[in-house]
Amino acid sequence: MLFWINMAQKPSIPKGTRDFGQQEMAERNYIFDTIKSVFRTYGYSQIETPSMENLSTLLGKYGDEGDKLLFRVLNSGDAFSGIDYDAFRVEGDKAYNSKALSLKVCEKGLRYDLTVPFARYVVQHQNEITFPFKRFQIQPVWRADRPQKGRYREFYQCDVDVIGSRSQMYELELVQIVDRVFHLLDVNVLIKINNRKVLTGFAEICGFPDKVVDITVAIDKLDKIGLEAVETEMMEKGLSEQAVKVIEPILQLSGTTEQKIATMRELMNGGSASGIVSETGLKGLDELEELFGFIGAAGISAQVEIDLSLARGLNYYTGAIFEVKALDWAIGSICGGGRYDNLTGIFGLPDMSGVGISFGADRIFDVLKGLDKFPKSLASSTTVLFANMGSAELLYVLPVAKALREAGVAVEVYPDAAKLKKQFDYAAKKAIPFLSINGETEAAEGKIQLKNLSTGDQQTFDATDIDAILAFLG
Repeated sequence: MLFWINMAQKPSIPKGTRDFGQQEMAERNYIFDTIKSVFRTYGYSQIETPSMENLSTLLGKYGDEGDKLLFRVLNSGDAFSGIDYDAFRVEGDKAYNSKALSLKVCEKGLRYDLTVPFARYVVQHQNEITFPFKRFQIQPVWRADRPQKGRYREFYQCDVDVIGSRSQMYELELVQIVDRVFHLLDVNVLIKINNRKVLTGFAEICGFPDKVVDITVAIDKLDKIGLEAVETEMMEKGLSEQAVKVIEPILQLSGTTEQKIATMRELMNGGSASGIVSETGLKGLDELEELFGFIGAAGISAQVEIDLSLARGLNYYTGAIFEVKALDWAIGSICGGGRYDNLTGIFGLPDMSGVGISFGADRIFDVLKGLDKFPKSLASSTTVLFANMGSAELLYVLPVAKALREAGVAVEVYPDAAKLKKQFDYAAKKAIPFLSINGETEAAEGKIQLKNLSTGDQQTFDATDIDAILAFLG
């Protein structure tokens, strides 16, 4: 009885995930194909890594908040069999150390992003690849986040990274890739850039160099919760009110790129209220100045600005950091990334600097959908529908359909000898642009009729003249 009750329940999918139908997949593939084409023009090649990684690979790479969002996979079989629960009990308490227990029963986790698996891949295959190693990867990732508009638990990332060089020419290359992709997708974007060394400088000049992570995590929420809430969070993390007052004007800094860098250079050089000099912060400003010099010379068409409040909450970034936002559609960032100098060192390959950026395919999809930017030609995957006029006529058109498919045309043959209205309706609902109706006369004369359902133009061709048919189909 229980089986039948469950079968009667309404089918559903987990919150934060989505089904994609045929039309949506055509639109998503349009995004993926556009991004891939640009990646390849800059010399990047594709790899893939498993959906699951060992938890030891993932934990500690995204900060405490990131660790909480990891989907953990129970060990095969009865994961809880033979567990000595008393060994995990908190001393003097009835509760268990749930974190330690979860590590015992979950040795694997779904990947949180594609960058950490990429670093693991580089170390594991270092003797097989050529450095600088340029790769792109388009696969789903999973985060146990609270689902909301533009935020999903399962979503695709389109990552492009290069590892094995410290040259900021690769930072420029990523900016050029972003610029080109969104030009092709016809989306106006703003590319925001900062440098994690500058954020380290914040912590140093305010007198709390050990609070870099806390300051970064708080600043990363500026757009979401506002300046006052960010300041409150920093003080809750142990910063003094005076330290927060040193950071506050930096977060409100305005002006041109040159003006922002000049003001920050003065503050990092002992000009803040604390009088502290930050060599790390000054190094970050040097890198920003060089990168914006490259960008100015490269003729980037998208808007690019320095944003000193940009933090990107991931712990592995060490240099330039990027965030991209759509200008004409309200949604969170649609791309993000940065420079990481120490990531592969965690896996046993030190001194291997890398930089990359990730395109959020699901958010880009929402932007293109909201702005109605998908090409209308994506409405159908089929170009020609051959109507079914009977068994004899069906046998006649099958070789023509085969020849067109071999020429690269998407062709369907209606399966049943149904009324023509039903077959016309099928073509209309699937937005198939061309219909071919061939009866006894066409079969006897060796002809093929084709009708453009949009314009009404109808022509007749010799069944063997595939070139003429292809020309008509455009």
